[in-house]
Amino acid sequence: MSTVSIQGEGIAASCCARLLGSAGVPITMDATSRPKLPAVMLNETTQKLLRDVFDRQDLFSDLPRIHRRVVLWGRDSETLTLPHSAVVMPEQLLLERIQQRLSQNKQEQCGKPDWTVFASARLGSTSIEHHFGSRIATASPVMLKPGCDEEACWIESLEHGWLFLLPIGERNGWLLSVGAPAQSLLETGRLVKQQIDDPGPARGAFPSHPRIALPLCAPGWLACGTAAVAFDPLCGDGVGNAVREAILASAVIRAAIGGGDADDLMAHYQTRVLAGFQRHVSLCMDFYNSGHTGLWWNGQLDHLKRGVAWCSQQLSSGAPRVRYRLNGFSLEPAD
Repeated sequence: MSTVSIQGEGIAASCCARLLGSAGVPITMDATSRPKLPAVMLNETTQKLLRDVFDRQDLFSDLPRIHRRVVLWGRDSETLTLPHSAVVMPEQLLLERIQQRLSQNKQEQCGKPDWTVFASARLGSTSIEHHFGSRIATASPVMLKPGCDEEACWIESLEHGWLFLLPIGERNGWLLSVGAPAQSLLETGRLVKQQIDDPGPARGAFPSHPRIALPLCAPGWLACGTAAVAFDPLCGDGVGNAVREAILASAVIRAAIGGGDADDLMAHYQTRVLAGFQRHVSLCMDFYNSGHTGLWWNGQLDHLKRGVAWCSQQLSSGAPRVRYRLNGFSLEPAD
């Protein structure tokens, strides 16, 4: 029986472990500790994916919900309130809930695995990371002002960056600042600063620009989750993308174990992930094109344009010899 080693402990790693283990594939997991996000917002599509993967309809019960997005995006723009539907939870709580059903398929490490999924650790010399931006984000805890709508999230573009405010219940929230420090952005803001008291100190800084590793796979291994791709938080679907990558990755490995052509399957996987990354970078380009004007915005936009062109070049350099499609959680040749 072929065995799979999963390197990581995050969303993508957990989803791969669940899908492969449920299909009867023996797995081992090697946790790679990393800081957890203080809060993640999951839209309805992502919630459904996770409920289906882990077969838990109660996965998101009793959680704070977001029903509106309040947006002030673009120079001289007006505030818009848009319908939204999402839940908010700490990443650690999400991992604890989804990992409750993983133990039954874990095996003790015995010899070299037939396949390895890199789901959070860096790939070292195996691949090269390609970065399309230079923006840094910080997350700060905040106390919401009395009367602030705790069922809304708030986003605002400013001359030197943008702000995102996410309530998490009981007048608490997290403020994400991208570009300049939070206090600097708040001083010139019109929307977010009206919802909060002074923010607490930032709890760390991290890159927030899109990046992708290449190659993403070869017979015997593939990269998934943060080892493969990082997304700009502006688009708000990082967890959903991690789940979709894990579904495809586990389906590709199962097809290869079942006798499929590993080279064709790896080519299909890389093409699909590259195409998804290109869509993300293109969407980011639209947002950054309309967010504001000035040196910071123009610089980020130039990086994103380069990213779209780079993706197009990679995708045009060759296509998989066999086309596949997902049928549920399984991969099959397309007609």
